[in-house]
Amino acid sequence: MSPIEAEKLDPRVKRTRQMIEDAFDALVLEKGFQGLSVQDLAERAGINRATFYAHFPDKFALLDHNIEIAFRKEVDSRMLNACQFKMENLRTLVVVVCEFVDSSHNHCVMSEQQYKSLVEAQVRSQIYGLISHWVETLPNLMDKPDVRARAAIAASWALYGLAEEWSRNKRMPPLDEFANQVLPILAANLGLAVENTEFSI
Repeated sequence: MSPIEAEKLDPRVKRTRQMIEDAFDALVLEKGFQGLSVQDLAERAGINRATFYAHFPDKFALLDHNIEIAFRKEVDSRMLNACQFKMENLRTLVVVVCEFVDSSHNHCVMSEQQYKSLVEAQVRSQIYGLISHWVETLPNLMDKPDVRARAAIAASWALYGLAEEWSRNKRMPPLDEFANQVLPILAANLGLAVENTEFSI
């Protein structure tokens, strides 16, 4: 659910959804994801099972929603949704994605591959949406919607893959240094050269 869609929700619906999310956060800490049930979630949130199912089809959908919200909060906290494209914003996004992916590796709530797939799908989708928004005004892509879409896809895949590699490979440099190293790679996906553009850091 997008922020705009969430804003349109009836206040009572928003309140119930928040109670479910709070119950989920608490129960994951207490029981782990595999150990909690929809009945547990409903009881902790003070609702019945039918009400839970009116919001989420199952606990996996709730986990997916939880990942979506958590990553969006990280993006919003750096004000990346409200800014124009600048190379320093792309660098900040590298840092945010690396930190989030690294954190997700340390807080697996189910089998690693299942959780990793949910994180990857959510994070890549949001990276793609953000970069797509940014590149709409780039002179080299402004009048080329197909090229622009492919550039955003390439950059989102590259950024997520690089973040995975940074998180898993203990021989990687510190995050600040790593972000500087990969910035030209991501810029190239967008048809930009760091040293030859007004967006340079």
